[in-house]
Amino acid sequence: MLGKAPSMIHGVRTSNGRESLGLFYGLLGVIAFSLTLPSSRAAVGAFGSILTGPGRALIAAVFAAAALWWRHERRPHKKHVPGLIMVAVGAIFGFPFLSAWAMSRLPASHGAVELALLPLATAAVSTIRNRERPSILFWLCSCAAAGTVIVYAWFTGLGGLHMADLALIGAVIIVAFAYAEGGRLAGELGGWQVIAWAILISVPLIVTCVIVDLTLTGVNGLMHASWQAWVSLLYLGIGSQFFGFVAWYTGMGMGGVARVSQMQYLQPFLTVLFSWMLLGEKLTLSTIAAAFLVIFWVAIGKRTSIQ
Repeated sequence: MLGKAPSMIHGVRTSNGRESLGLFYGLLGVIAFSLTLPSSRAAVGAFGSILTGPGRALIAAVFAAAALWWRHERRPHKKHVPGLIMVAVGAIFGFPFLSAWAMSRLPASHGAVELALLPLATAAVSTIRNRERPSILFWLCSCAAAGTVIVYAWFTGLGGLHMADLALIGAVIIVAFAYAEGGRLAGELGGWQVIAWAILISVPLIVTCVIVDLTLTGVNGLMHASWQAWVSLLYLGIGSQFFGFVAWYTGMGMGGVARVSQMQYLQPFLTVLFSWMLLGEKLTLSTIAAAFLVIFWVAIGKRTSIQ
């Protein structure tokens, strides 16, 4: 018995270390995602919802193909294809298009409020899809974090309902399934491989959508787009659509979908921060205070059990 104790302790420490590293990767992903709405708002006026949304994955496809070729990755098994399609529907088509469309009608800081529902939705989908079983305390902390963001939104006037909000709520539901499924696949394929293969299988449909869109709307937007719009589009393709997802799915594969998804409660506040820095939207003390309260609930939730 005594001889096995160090091994058990070492195993606990290894598990905790892997989970903490998973949370760190998840945080990097959230930071990358936090720039998505401000960048979409800056780009959508010049490029439209199709090119700013699903079309940005064509930029990510260059990095995905290069990484897969460089690492000599084998093609996914046919059992992985349905999951990759689910990731593509949510993370490459659904969320990018709906969020880009909404950002042509709403401030980025307003849109950040709806994203407060995403961690809760992702954890809920994961309990069904991946059979994770968070404890009651975990759900209480998650609901407390979501409630903090909603109360903050209500009292700061960011939470007024608009038609475009329905698009963002739909985007949250769709991408929650993509997050949960991608997190599951990351344990089998690897974090960056999941998004890389999902992007590549989407390329034919994305190219078709972009060609149809440019045929109908013309290329005037491309010719007269500002450098800020081009930088925003490049960021969406490189940072948000590829490297952000690499970090996100890697974190979920290491720390678990339900637990790592809680890091995304910080995203609305980071989005407001970046919107203030890049777009001149307001930043208040109440935002900072609410963000620290959310960090508190996430920290408590980290200590809860998930089976």
